[in-house]
Amino acid sequence: MGAFHSSDFPVETRERRGLLPFLGLASGTSVATIYYNQPLLLEITRTFHVPEGSGGVVSVATQLGYAAGILVFVPLGDVYERRGLTLRLFGAVSLALVVAGLAPSLWVLVAASVAIGMTAAVTHIIVPMAPELAGPGQGGRALGIVMTGLLLGVLLGRVASGAVAEALGWRAVFLLGAVSTIAVVPLLRWRMPEMPSQGHLSYREALASLWDLIREQPLLREAALLGFLVFAAFIAFWTNLTFLLGSPHYRLGAGVAGSFGLLGAAGAMIATPMGRLADRHGPTATLTLALAFLSGGYVLLWLFGYHLAGLIAGVIVLDIGQQTMQISNQTRIFNLSGTARSRINTVYMIVFFIGGALGSAVSAMAWSRWEWNGVCGWGLGMLALAWVCHGWGSHAYDK
Repeated sequence: MGAFHSSDFPVETRERRGLLPFLGLASGTSVATIYYNQPLLLEITRTFHVPEGSGGVVSVATQLGYAAGILVFVPLGDVYERRGLTLRLFGAVSLALVVAGLAPSLWVLVAASVAIGMTAAVTHIIVPMAPELAGPGQGGRALGIVMTGLLLGVLLGRVASGAVAEALGWRAVFLLGAVSTIAVVPLLRWRMPEMPSQGHLSYREALASLWDLIREQPLLREAALLGFLVFAAFIAFWTNLTFLLGSPHYRLGAGVAGSFGLLGAAGAMIATPMGRLADRHGPTATLTLALAFLSGGYVLLWLFGYHLAGLIAGVIVLDIGQQTMQISNQTRIFNLSGTARSRINTVYMIVFFIGGALGSAVSAMAWSRWEWNGVCGWGLGMLALAWVCHGWGSHAYDK
């Protein structure tokens, strides 16, 4: 099936609905690249002979790169045709992965990680297409379908990373990741529709309008702050899981750390049902549910993290909460404007991943000083602030 213009068919045709899982596959493939490093941090620190806490800089660099890429590249989705833009960025992330796999020093790896994060931001050019392909009142469901693919990409990225590292070493993870990412390009060229921009702005105008969106949209400000706080808590767990499992209590390697990603399948499977629930009852209700899951997950991890069953239960509950929060927040903000979705997503995701970078950096320092108690204390502190943000947030935009 060749490329076609997204407006060439009615909203509810079978062809258009069939595009949503494919967009999920594409977004999952790209976002997986920023999670490859999480099960590898302990091995990376050993390769370059640096303290364990220093390994967190790789995760921080990737998160900051992702935030920068969202600022630089995602607004282009409201300026240029998105299929061609997506193809170019997939090629670029493949090249960055090769550099990471061949890095001769930690700081070259850090630089490559920034580049991986920047180019992997192509994910957030793809995600806002989902509501555009959905019928009225179906935005949450469509977003849930695409996010299911994205979340499975995160899970498989972690699992594959750990397994490959155990068998072939951490460098092979990045090199094989480059191969798998570039392999998606022909599929994108064949199956992805041409998606012209919905606005009529220059790139400079699109960037300048980001501040206008922040100033004029209180719901966007609230959603971005909530995303910042929740992701700062969530990423703290995943950044430090490899150190917990490598500690004298567990003495487990990268393969086991990566396999914990499979437990997040519960979060991936919940995405579409939660999207429907947000359409039916409004995203404010599902945000409350999300924060309850997140808080409960961290309590389990703090109290029972040194028991394998407790660690597993905590991971499952935490992932369900995180994905429910993300679906709910993005359902809210994508309803704000049909012609500025890429720019709205730019604002939201920049703040979101700055929160991730802060969470990675502070929690790595907390691990170095207080180990698991420090990590869980940080996570619950951020979630306490998230409850305050949610409680003060306006419900006027709940649809």
